Amino acid sequence: MNEELLRSLTPSALAILVRRGAEFAAAEDAVQDALIEALRVWPGEPPRDPKGWLVTVAWRKFLDGTRADAARRRRENLLDEEPAPGPATAVDDTLQLYFLCAHPSLTPSSAVALTLRAVGGLTTRQIAEAYLVPEATMAQRISRAKRAVAGARFDRPGDVATVLRVLYLIFNEGYSGDIDLAAEAIRLTRQLAGAVDHPEVAGLLALMLLHHARRASRTAADGSLVPLAEQDRGRWDTRMIAEGVRILQAALARDRLGEFQAQAAIAALHADAPTAAETDWPQIVEWYDELVRLTDSPVVRLNRAVAVGAADGPGAGLAALAALDDTLPRYTAVSAYLHERAGDRVTAARLYAEAAQRAPDPAERAYLTRCAARLDATGDD
Repeated sequence: MNEELLRSLTPSALAILVRRGAEFAAAEDAVQDALIEALRVWPGEPPRDPKGWLVTVAWRKFLDGTRADAARRRRENLLDEEPAPGPATAVDDTLQLYFLCAHPSLTPSSAVALTLRAVGGLTTRQIAEAYLVPEATMAQRISRAKRAVAGARFDRPGDVATVLRVLYLIFNEGYSGDIDLAAEAIRLTRQLAGAVDHPEVAGLLALMLLHHARRASRTAADGSLVPLAEQDRGRWDTRMIAEGVRILQAALARDRLGEFQAQAAIAALHADAPTAAETDWPQIVEWYDELVRLTDSPVVRLNRAVAVGAADGPGAGLAALAALDDTLPRYTAVSAYLHERAGDRVTAARLYAEAAQRAPDPAERAYLTRCAARLDATGDD
């Protein structure tokens, strides 16, 4: 049973039902019912035309549900005749589904949930497990999202940037439950890249591939964090890195720079360095300058301070850091790192301990605590 194939057919099947006159929420429910039926039937009786089978079954599910709902009787004139089974239309409305699921009326969490279900083909249970919330809670979130977009026109222009932010949110969740959300985000971004010719879509895909290529080296056997400089680069996925670099180069050649392309360029420079010591920090600083120009983000400026510290020395990094708001997330951790690089171990140990107390993630908290303990032990010697 090829579940990835089945999920990849979900947006096309849903779009076809909507084009035939089905309301989005009802069509999405029908496609989910058809997916469940496919999981039951396909292992023993694989269809010759998987997409046509899914569309046909979903349409029947939709008709059954519509006829059973008295409130929808007014639409029966549109639904009395079932289209003849056969190959599904070649029209691909996948892009419109991405736009609909990232509708501006939705909160980021609702847009993520609706995208994973309507475009990704995941079940409510899988999404709930991935986000560590009860299934009933996720079901309510998805239902509210579907109601919010019920009146939206299916063929209206959408905002690619909003879709990309939703996909990046999914990617950054990583792995939880039985669904690898990082891999799912890559799959959905590949699918989007096939539906729209946009350099920032390519930039995001490249960024995801370059980050995902380092995944195996980011944690030790005990689950503790391994910082980039200490990672075993022999465990990096070189084929994935090569693909990411190739996609990025093609996007940059179009001379329509965006923030995801700039982030991917930084990731590519890290991936290209044989060792941490050989990292091209001056060029990374230049790309951070581009990112600052594009986003004016305080978080980008914080990361730039780290790069400046590596390129021009910890004193320069601390000077760049001093210009920022000290309440920024991870500000204290960055200050600790730069003070350690500058040789001020006492201050660094104190700041690492403070940063550990503020860290929201347990693995990050443990890493910062170890840094503080290491410097304290060194100071005692």
